[in-house]
Amino acid sequence: MQDESGSLKLNKEQQPESFSSYPKNLVEKVFNSTTEGIMITDEKMRITLVNAAFEKVTGYVLNEVRGETPRILKSGRQEKTFYATMWNELKLKGTWQGEIWNKRKNGELYPEYLTINSIQNEQGETTNYFGVFSDISIKKVVEKEMETLTFSDRLTSLPNRSSFNELFSQIITESGSQAKHAILFIDLDRFKQVNASLGNEVGDIILVEFAKRIKQIINKDDIFARYGGDEFLLAIQDIKNQKEAAQYASEIIKSLSKPFYLDDMEIYITSSIGIGLYPQDSEDVDKLLHKADKAMYFAKQNGRNQYAFYFEELKRDSKRQLFLEAELRKGIQAKDFNIYYQPKISLDTNEIVGVEALVRWQNDQIGVVSPGEFIPLAEDTGLIIPLSELIFEKVCLDILEWRTLGLNNLNVSINIASLHFQQDNFIERINEILMQYNCSPQQLELELTERTIMKDSESIITKLIKLKNMGFKISIDDFGTGYSSLSYLNRFPLNYLKIDRSFIQHITSLKDKQAIVESIILMSHRLQLKVIAEGVESKEQVKILKEMNCDIIQGYYYSKPVPSKGLMDFLELWEILKQEGKQ
Repeated sequence: MQDESGSLKLNKEQQPESFSSYPKNLVEKVFNSTTEGIMITDEKMRITLVNAAFEKVTGYVLNEVRGETPRILKSGRQEKTFYATMWNELKLKGTWQGEIWNKRKNGELYPEYLTINSIQNEQGETTNYFGVFSDISIKKVVEKEMETLTFSDRLTSLPNRSSFNELFSQIITESGSQAKHAILFIDLDRFKQVNASLGNEVGDIILVEFAKRIKQIINKDDIFARYGGDEFLLAIQDIKNQKEAAQYASEIIKSLSKPFYLDDMEIYITSSIGIGLYPQDSEDVDKLLHKADKAMYFAKQNGRNQYAFYFEELKRDSKRQLFLEAELRKGIQAKDFNIYYQPKISLDTNEIVGVEALVRWQNDQIGVVSPGEFIPLAEDTGLIIPLSELIFEKVCLDILEWRTLGLNNLNVSINIASLHFQQDNFIERINEILMQYNCSPQQLELELTERTIMKDSESIITKLIKLKNMGFKISIDDFGTGYSSLSYLNRFPLNYLKIDRSFIQHITSLKDKQAIVESIILMSHRLQLKVIAEGVESKEQVKILKEMNCDIIQGYYYSKPVPSKGLMDFLELWEILKQEGKQ
């Protein structure tokens, strides 16, 4: 039993002598067969007994440590204050647990998870301490590997997009509100032609050499990262003015005037660069990236091999943006949007286990508007909230229609915008919509991005728990493009993890993409998460993902997004093909 301090206190029936009622060999087997190391000391912290797992992990046998104190295992990695805090907590509460570094007999350091408890007699006097520990070396290796995969680009050894966001956000926080910075979004022109004609291996060599060239012309405090594919990011700290950012862009373009040499071949590459200025264009990292990206496309559309500032592109595009915003408002009021659905297939059972709802807009005056254009506009203007609620309504209407056709259990996933999710009344509003249309949360899956759940995570966790208790399934969308680690996601009540299509796209040709995807799947399964791969477009991708034990896939290989009627046709055809043994 435990007293009020948390210490283990033994009464007469619980004294060690009571173990005599058990066969001695049984007690010894239990003590020595456990995989966790056990160490028992007297009141003066002198070791009196250890088990077989202790000897295996530390390399010491009982005769070598009997009478010694646990200091024999001290690694030197922790400060004195660490141990002072540990023993203070142990004296006050009678127990302590946490991670600690210790040293094996051969001098090797290793991490362990340790729990120490004190044992007291009936007079409240401490008579013994016992510690139970697990060697977590493998766990640490896996975590470090995942951290590397999450924050570093394997090909160029540059920070990746995730790391860039974190580092640039840190610069903004530390530099103060008066500082000026710039982000350069760099895209190599016609690089896909290089890969297509010379192969991915040649393309990889050029990317590595390009990264080396740029690192030679930038300052050590600048952040140079690979965004993905043939796109790179450069953050310049404390610029004096716009001209300084332009000089950087000119230097990068100039560095590409010299050819890349591969054997006897000369290869010339140019670049298009978009520049976003902080805080002039935006004080938000994601929005600033988006604007630098738009400026880069403007530079590309106007001839390539040049740079452009965001504000120049904005001036030329402002009329369309204003028109689109006005039409977007009208479209939401008129409910002038359609929902398309893309099936999700279980790799284990070959069954359709759900669909993802995707919004589409065809304006009467300008025709089809890409979600890549109207969704960011909706987010910038706040219209994403009424648009998201409209999507929920239309999905519920489709679910009601499916019921009349005898389809009662098709799960639907809906993308949740960050701004919408952050609203205080988010849960109340979607619950009202579900009640209005008599729809069950058990049939719905909410997809949130990494960045959404990482903001004010404690309140996010509370909200997610409420949603899961209501019956919603929760998934992380576009995993790998944000800055969270898999181990951190363990804090959240999740059901699914969705690997971003940028990893799946090159899974058949790039070993680093394969390694990342395989590691994500392995760690997700250890966290009891099912994995969804999106953007699957080939039979070879399906084969590789199946070998990696991926759970669910979706993509054009099986079906493009289709309206509700088209989905019913697809489901019917799928069943026919299954019965004929063709699926």
